[in-house]
Amino acid sequence: MGRKQRLLVGAEHTWDAIRLRRRSRKPLQHFRIETYGGHGGPGGVVVRGRVLDNPPLSEAVAGEGVGAAVRRSMAQFVTVELPGVRLRVTVAGTTVEATTDGDGYFRAELHPTAVLDTPWQRGTVELAEAYRGVDGLHTTPFAVRVPDPRARFGVISDVDDTIIETGVQRAGEMLLQTFTGSELTRTPFPGAPELYRDLAGRDNPVFYVSSSPWNLHTFLHGFLRHRDFPLGPLLLRDLVGTRDGRARKHDRIEEVLALHPDLSFVLLGDSGEKDPQIYADIVREHPGRVLAVYIREVRLDPGDGRVEQVTDGWSEDVPFVLAADSDAVRRHAASIGLL
Repeated sequence: MGRKQRLLVGAEHTWDAIRLRRRSRKPLQHFRIETYGGHGGPGGVVVRGRVLDNPPLSEAVAGEGVGAAVRRSMAQFVTVELPGVRLRVTVAGTTVEATTDGDGYFRAELHPTAVLDTPWQRGTVELAEAYRGVDGLHTTPFAVRVPDPRARFGVISDVDDTIIETGVQRAGEMLLQTFTGSELTRTPFPGAPELYRDLAGRDNPVFYVSSSPWNLHTFLHGFLRHRDFPLGPLLLRDLVGTRDGRARKHDRIEEVLALHPDLSFVLLGDSGEKDPQIYADIVREHPGRVLAVYIREVRLDPGDGRVEQVTDGWSEDVPFVLAADSDAVRRHAASIGLL
């Protein structure tokens, strides 16, 4: 973690501590357990979520005004996190306890002895003990993605500028789209939903790994559902970071590979940020686990040499395709038998 990041994280934790002291004397108004679902297989099950004192977000409505979209978008980031909440997480008859951290997040790792249902195993998370006057079950259901034994491979995909047009390299454009749009108005790249459905087929799981903050989980899940992408776990990151630093995309991918040791994977990303380097590292560190790497070309300056630097000396055993559009990915994937 760099000095600037450490200062930012420290300032966030100081502000959170002040807010927590002030709010601890007030009764909770909208206690809720927000789950981000999970994924699991022979390597175990991982479930994530957050405990907040905020009402659920309003649903996007076709034809709504910009004001409604902006209010909903702002509500995603103006949150009251609840630290130190003890929870019970249950999957397939196995229960573990978890406690929320200083930002209200929890992560539970389970090793059920029962056979998991495919493609989705149901689970629940509930209060393990009363918290600031709130008691009762407060049970929230969630779903765990469990690959079918017949799956040929898994898909790991970035989100921003890989399946959804975001403009990460244009900060103003990105912020405008983030705060004035909704899952109903944001558009995928042409051909992307059809490509992902064909890659998924009947049994292949899709994992969406992104540097977007967890605050956007509800929006991104709604976008995937509305645009008819195959649903799968969304593995995001904290908005600012923890004292140990931001959870890296590389770490999320490592988690997927560890929990699903019998699967090989296809990796999809874009050239705008660090996907080529991250994916190159994964290919080198996990020989035999990656079938192909597809990078959507979105750079403002395609001649900057960053992608070419990564691919110098690339192993011919794993195709690396810099693709102009979804059709280019489709043609190559079909040529090597992925479709």
